[in-house]
Formats: sequence, C-alpha cells, structure tokens
Amino acid sequence: MVILAYPRLPSLDSLTDYRPKIPLRVYTADGYLIGEFGEERRSLVPIQNVPPAMKQAILAAEDERFYQHSGIDSLGILRAAYSNLIGGGKRQGASTITMQVARNFFLSSEKTLTRKLYEALLSFKIENNFSKDEILELYLNQIYLGQRAYGFAAAAQIYFGKGLSEISIAEAAMLAGLPKAPSSYNPVANPKRARLRQLYVLRRMNELGYISPEQLEAAKAEPLRIKRDINDFGVHAEHVAEMARQIVYERFQDDTYAMGLRVFTTIRKADQEYAYEAVRRGVLDYDRRHGYRGAEAYVDLGGLDKTQEEALEERLQDFEESNGLKLALVLTADAKQVTAYLRGGETISLSGDGLKFAARMLDKKAPTNRSIRPGAVIRVMKGDKNAWQITQLPDVEAALVAASPVDGEIRALIGSIDFNRNKFNHVTQAWRQPGSSFKPFIYSAALEKSYSPASIIPDEPVSVDAEETGSQVWEPRNYDGKYEGPMTLRTALAKSKNMVSIRLLQSIGTRYAQDYITRFGFDAEKNPPYLTLALGAGAATPWQQVAAYSVFANGGYKIEPYIVKQITDDRGNVLAASQPVKAGDENLRVIDTRNAYIMDSMLKDVVRRGTATRAAAVLKRGDIAGKTGTTNDYVDAWFCGYQPDLVAVAWIGFDQPKRLGNGETGSFAALPIWLGYMEKALKNIPERLPAKPEGLTTIVTTDPSTERQVQEFIYHEHLPAIEEETRLTNPLLGGAQTP
Repeated sequence: MVILAYPRLPSLDSLTDYRPKIPLRVYTADGYLIGEFGEERRSLVPIQNVPPAMKQAILAAEDERFYQHSGIDSLGILRAAYSNLIGGGKRQGASTITMQVARNFFLSSEKTLTRKLYEALLSFKIENNFSKDEILELYLNQIYLGQRAYGFAAAAQIYFGKGLSEISIAEAAMLAGLPKAPSSYNPVANPKRARLRQLYVLRRMNELGYISPEQLEAAKAEPLRIKRDINDFGVHAEHVAEMARQIVYERFQDDTYAMGLRVFTTIRKADQEYAYEAVRRGVLDYDRRHGYRGAEAYVDLGGLDKTQEEALEERLQDFEESNGLKLALVLTADAKQVTAYLRGGETISLSGDGLKFAARMLDKKAPTNRSIRPGAVIRVMKGDKNAWQITQLPDVEAALVAASPVDGEIRALIGSIDFNRNKFNHVTQAWRQPGSSFKPFIYSAALEKSYSPASIIPDEPVSVDAEETGSQVWEPRNYDGKYEGPMTLRTALAKSKNMVSIRLLQSIGTRYAQDYITRFGFDAEKNPPYLTLALGAGAATPWQQVAAYSVFANGGYKIEPYIVKQITDDRGNVLAASQPVKAGDENLRVIDTRNAYIMDSMLKDVVRRGTATRAAAVLKRGDIAGKTGTTNDYVDAWFCGYQPDLVAVAWIGFDQPKRLGNGETGSFAALPIWLGYMEKALKNIPERLPAKPEGLTTIVTTDPSTERQVQEFIYHEHLPAIEEETRLTNPLLGGAQTP
C-alpha cells in the first residue's frame, strides 16, 4: 500500500512557491502599522529574522527532536504511547512539526488511518525536499494561532502589539503554547488556561537548556499585556485606516485583501497621538462639566464568591473597552468607598477625589436605575495623581483634522472619539453648521467689493422682513445680546459680531457671496443665498474647513487635502503614488494674495484680542490665526486655526443635533481640543510670518468702538473709494482728525 500511495502524493509546488493570502496593511508616513484588512491576518517572516527564543519555545512546545528526526519522531511516538497507556485521561499526540506542515498544507484534520499514513509519507517527502530551517519557516508562517492570526509574526502583533523581533521569552512561550489548541489556550478568551500552557512551555525550555533557571523565574514573573482588541495597533488611527482601505478597494477590488498590498498614509504617528489625546481630553472635560449620568448597566452578583475571577469576567464579557476607560464591576459601595473588579483580574478601591464625579449616584436617594451599588457596571480611569477615579462613556462626539496648507497632506485625523463605538467619520461625513467660523469667507468676499479692515459698519439690531426671508420676520442678535455701535470690520471679526456680518452680506449681495465661497471648496447648494449665510447657517464638513482655511494660511491657493501617499506591493514596488500640486502654483490661486494677507492679519487679531485669546496665552507665538465658531443654540462648536505650516480644525457636538449647553462656545468647548493638538505639534516648528505683498497701501485709522488707532492695509486701487469714508478720521489722508 505504501509503494502504491507514495507516487500519488501531491506535488510540493505549493511549498516551493509559498504564496499565502497576505492582508492589506496600512501604515503611517513614518512606518507604523495602523490597520490590517483580510480574512487571514498574516505576516511572512524569513527564518533568519525569527528570534532564537521564539524558535526555542516552538521546539520545546511542539517538537524538541525536530532537528534530529526525519519527519516522524519514533521516540516521541513511544513516549506518547507510554503516556497514554499509564495516563488514562487526556491523550498525548506525537505529531512533529513536519507532520503539522503536511497536514496544514495538504490534508484534512480527520483522524483516520488512511489520513495518518498519507501524513507520514508526506512528511518523509517534505524532509527529502526541504531543509529543516525551510520546514520550520513554513510552519511558523502558516500555523493558525487564534484571533484570525496565521503565523507567529501576526500573532505577536495581534496578542501583544509587537513585532516578532520585539517579544520577550515570556511572550514567546505564550505564543508557542497556542498551536496545540488555539481556542483553549487563547490568552484573550481563556487567560488562566493560557497561563498554565505558558508555564509548561517555559518549564520545558528550561529542561532542554534553552533558558537558565534565572531566566525561567524572570519569565514566570513577567506580567503580560494582552491586547483584547485585535484591531488595536497602538496608534489610534482607525478612521484613517478605513479611508485608506476604501481608496485601495476602488482600484484593486477583491484583490485588495489577499495580495499583500501596503498603503502608506500621510499621517505621522506623533501628530496622530497628539490629536487623539487632545480630542479625548476635550470630550472627557466636556463630559465632566455636565455631570455623571449613572451606572452603565447592572449584572446579578447573587450567589457569587467574590474571589471567583472567571465568574466575574463572564459577567463583563458583553461590555466593550473604550478609549482607555476601564470596565469595572462594583463589588461594594457606599458614600466613602467603592471596591470594584477590574476586567483582567485586578480588584481596586476608590475613595476621596476618585468618587467626586459620581458622588450623587452614591447617595442613598440616588435613582435605583442609575445608582452605584453592588452589581453596577462602571468605567474608571487613572487620574492626574495616578489614583483610580470614576468616569463614564461620553455621549458627545468630536473630531479633529490637521493638514499642511502647502500641499494638503493630512497630518492627523480623528473621525470620532471611539471607532469601535462609532464608525461614522465626522471629518469627512458630518455636514454641520459652521456658525461663526464661516464669517471669514464673507469678509474675504467683502474685500473684493472695496471694503477694508478699516471700513466701519454699525453693530446695531437688524430686522429682516418676511418678504426678504421668504418665510417670517428674522430678528437675529449677537451672541452676548450686546450692541456696541459703529466699529471697524477688524474689530467686528475679532469680537464675532453677528450684526456686522449680516449688514456686510446685505451690502455685497447673497448671490455674490454664495458664488465666492465655492472658491474655498464649499458647496453652493449646502449654503443657500440667504442672509443667514453670514452666520454660518449652511453646512460644511471639517475636511472642507481645513482646505478652506489653508487658503488664508498659504497666501491664496486652493489645495486638495489627501491622505494616501503611496501604495506598494508585498515586495515594495510602488503601484500608485500621490502627486500633489503645491501652493505657489498660480493655477491653484483662488483669491488675491493681498486678500489672503489682510484676512490673515484679521484672523491673527481674533487670537490676539478677540474670541480666541486663550490660544495666544497658551502658544505664545505671533504667527497663529483662526476663528471660533458657535452655532445657534450652542448645537455645534468649532475652532479653525492655523500657522503657516499647519492648519487644524476641531469640532464638537452630538450626532443627533442638540444643545451642548449654555456657554459651550467654540472658544470654550472646541478651542481647547485644537490647542491640545497644536501646542505639541508646533513645538519644533519655528515662528514664521508672511511677507507683505505689493499693491497694498497702509493707512492709520481709529476704531470708534474702542478709540484704538490701528495701521490698516487697503488695496491700492480701492483707496479712492475708501478715502472719502476715512478722511475725517485719518490724518495720513489729509483730513483733520476729529475729537
């Protein structure tokens, strides 16, 4: 039978030309993995790049005589038979690594004599055609290790978030224990069993002389940080990875997930981390301002021995971790102290400041459906003093996007506070009212209609009749309900005066303004030609805003934001690459360089003495410009700002639009997010101021609302039209200054 079967064995071509399905991988511009897409999570690694500890752990766990036998280990078979004879319980197998390669590539897992015979014969054939290192390389790249991981390199990333070369002896032993039963010894699903298997592998490594007794004890004592989310790559860039996936799929369709494509995005790891922390902090701060809503859920602790870790873990299995807000199950609770079981095995105690946020839900009078009591599921986090404190999952949303105003390269993008909870990308998909952050584009339009920063418009109530609105009488008001009379456009923009913006739009015409804003990339149909356009009552996305503000930052050029730098195959050959056109190309010019310079100077005043003075206080540099945005009834809050090398937009609001709360303005709710990012992102970028372009005349004007004298810039050709307006207050123009 053997003689007949051997010639009928399958060809080994699939081993000689080993081409497994390799998933799509997405990276930052500086080479950090941020996403992986495909049914099989796999990373091919040559045997010479496998650390010795990993090879030794595999041999200790699976086949200690691998380099001595010829495919079938007769000593191993005898040992297994003896163990099975005297053991009586679990049966011990004797499959060699070569036999496992034969089974994984060519055979089913059915336990029949015929299949066993073919497995043995294939093992001999493989041993006769490949070196031991080649066989081991096939094994460690092909074997299934749970969590959709195929091969040890993929498993190292999925379970520990590390490259194979970075793992410790303790981690190698944990991974080497998986092939025997990936589900039973999975450290995510079965941490106790996985630990026992790891200790067995470590003990065998010591017995075989691979590690010393000291290394054994150190490895046994080493705490392992197991990733629970297989999509956690250590960089919070899930929306970026998804955007890249969609771009690649449009081009390569179903081949996207199997041919080992690599996508390099434009984001930088450091910038992305700054953005993530800024958004997270801004949202948590907002959430704390609006109070604790109560326990997330309740589970039954009846009859539970509080030392039963597995039972406690089971009660938490239906709840997801989120953004570093740890899941905890309350065991005891009163007004002074709470003890809780933290997912993963730790029992913690909270008291004092750690309970302040949730104090009212610890009161005996707290509603029973929200109170903190035994069985309550809550969230906790480490505070500034490294002590545990109660927190909660935020229900508000936020986003931040940052780009280079020179070529549109996206440096950071946070589409929501937690991709696992909300995959909606607020940067590209959320059409929200821009509010006052839209005013600069109305002012820019006015500059082309002979207005200047020195032009004076009254800040007084406006009433628009029903005939003009097409519906009913409209009587808008300023944010603070106060009116300051005549003032310059510069002061009006700095103070974000609604009445001035409305009067300015009335003067230049709504149709003209609607057409003008399309130069910046806004959609005309989303911003209808009504006077409400002056208050940003249309709709825009943060992606549009970052492109629009780039025009002021770069001197008047419209650049296209982009997020994929290049796509390569698995060998590094470039299949596609972005070729952005940079600011400075006159084909991209959409506004006069003088217009951009004047608007930049006015937006700097918003930071110096307007609604965004906090930015000046924190950043302490003179090249920062931007505009706050608050919509009607505090529904959306924005800050859009820039420095000549970096533009960023922050937004905060609810998915189902509702009030953020009194006082939750752009300067109070969104600006801190923007600052949290920019303070770190600009740390090593030198201050840079734009050069004054030709064609501007400088005059001195006095703002009647502040009695402050300011040097202003005016288009040279607009000077005659402005001269009559300003001659009585401007001695440089030959008029007598009035008291």
